[in-house]
Amino acid sequence: MTPIVECVPNISEGRDKAVLDKVAAAVRAVEGVRLLDVDPGKATHRTVFTFVGAPAAVQEAAFQLVKTTQSLVDMRKHSGEHPRQGATDVCPFVPVANCTLEDCAGWARETGRRIGEELGIPVYLYGEAASSPERRPLAAVRQGEYEALESKLGGKLPPDFGPTAFTESVARSGATQVGARPFLIAYNITLASRDRKKALDIAFDLRESGRSKRESYPDGPIIRNPDGSPVKVAGKLQEVAGIGWYVEEYGAAQVSFNLTNYAVTPIHVAFDEVCDEAAKRGVRVTGSELVGLVPLDAILEAGRHYLRRAGKSTGVSEAELVHTAVRSLGLDDLAPFDPNERIIEYAIRDRGDSLVEKSCRGFVDELASDSPAPGGGSVAALAGALGCGLASMVGALTHGRYGQEDDWDVMERVGVDAQAAKAWFLDAVDRDTDAFNGLMAAMRIKATTDAEKAAKAEASERATRDATQVPLDTLERCRASLGLAALAGDHGNPNAVSDAGVAAAMLLAAAEGAAMNVMINLAGIRDAAWRDATAAKANETLAAVRTDARTIIDRVNDKLAADLARSGS
Repeated sequence: MTPIVECVPNISEGRDKAVLDKVAAAVRAVEGVRLLDVDPGKATHRTVFTFVGAPAAVQEAAFQLVKTTQSLVDMRKHSGEHPRQGATDVCPFVPVANCTLEDCAGWARETGRRIGEELGIPVYLYGEAASSPERRPLAAVRQGEYEALESKLGGKLPPDFGPTAFTESVARSGATQVGARPFLIAYNITLASRDRKKALDIAFDLRESGRSKRESYPDGPIIRNPDGSPVKVAGKLQEVAGIGWYVEEYGAAQVSFNLTNYAVTPIHVAFDEVCDEAAKRGVRVTGSELVGLVPLDAILEAGRHYLRRAGKSTGVSEAELVHTAVRSLGLDDLAPFDPNERIIEYAIRDRGDSLVEKSCRGFVDELASDSPAPGGGSVAALAGALGCGLASMVGALTHGRYGQEDDWDVMERVGVDAQAAKAWFLDAVDRDTDAFNGLMAAMRIKATTDAEKAAKAEASERATRDATQVPLDTLERCRASLGLAALAGDHGNPNAVSDAGVAAAMLLAAAEGAAMNVMINLAGIRDAAWRDATAAKANETLAAVRTDARTIIDRVNDKLAADLARSGS
């Protein structure tokens, strides 16, 4: 699946709307990027831009933002309350989905190098992208801010990329700090109280920095270190910054958190801890709110957490996990929570041409039209998704069933794994059609010269391989997924044993269809070695699927026959 990256550049302009509009336009002009938010601050004289997309597109948008800002902002005239060192002051890359912090660090370094070399701006790498441990903290590379930049460039703190001389161009642009960091979730938890002090007290007990230690709680003198700084008592939650406040608009106090690494302290952990601390103080939590957007995996993990706590199977659909998280966290307490607007992956997806987003009737009508795609490959992938959906259903009907306690764990795994496989197959429905359309596009390339004909032949060969790979992957995933149908038949709710058999039958149908699509595409491959190896692999896999599926179906039919015989005796 395509990686999704967030970039959150901060520029040193927060007052001139014309400048901000031009910078925003530069980001929007990059295909494949969605600008999610522009948040200006007049006092700080600083604006935060937030955009997301695939890595290459985000890198290009970041570069264009820096380039545009360089032409519009003069650091020699800038002043504001926020620390800053450049026109584009910071440019962090943040992993959202299907990528790691290490990946983002690599993309940050590539972008930083390009900014330094092509724009002539000094670039300091920080965070996970830092060139040395000493440079990881942003404050370390921004020490002294813009006013100290001239002395740093050619002295004790030279940039990682770009010029080391304080030229007129550098004086205007300042330096840009490019880095990588985990996703930050701004999260507020609402109390059924107007008491700001209670909210603040909870925040102090939970945030990582904790509170100042006192000789007596709560108002005794603060105990200090020899250097005069207060002795701190660490809070309970790591990677969490927090404060308590009263929101007049809501008529309620809130515990406000920044979850700086939600893998360390997830949303649901922060919520549960506030609920516990509030209860100790005789206060009830009414719900919570997310400020800005949230990664899908953070919501899904919260859904799983609350299903497990209720003794329910987590092998449910993605939609059910989202619904469980929203209701359990009270995310719609203060305002409606629309997952399509608030979850990053949903907000940026293009649903218009997706086959799997159509209704069942709409998909079949499209299939039955005179368009060559979708075709058999997409139908095969859909059959695989249906088979895995049935296996998951059997798992859900077994988990928690009285008398089958020994089967709960295995059927929980069946449900979870089948949901993941179902999602893979659904994605393959569109991937197969996309690959076919890519092949058609390659075949339509106009070629008159020998060089053009050679290029067309190469493009067609590459596109044909892509069109072959999707059904081949589908075939292999069918073989792996049959194990889930087998477990569903052997350990599942006896009342759903037929569903396990149908799951195996659907996976067999999916495999047969996928294999046919592999073979028809192989006829267009010129590379004989690749063609023959792929055909052999497909035939071997299909033979294994036929054997495994037949075994499962026969076992299910034997159970059904035995049940029928017992009912008549």
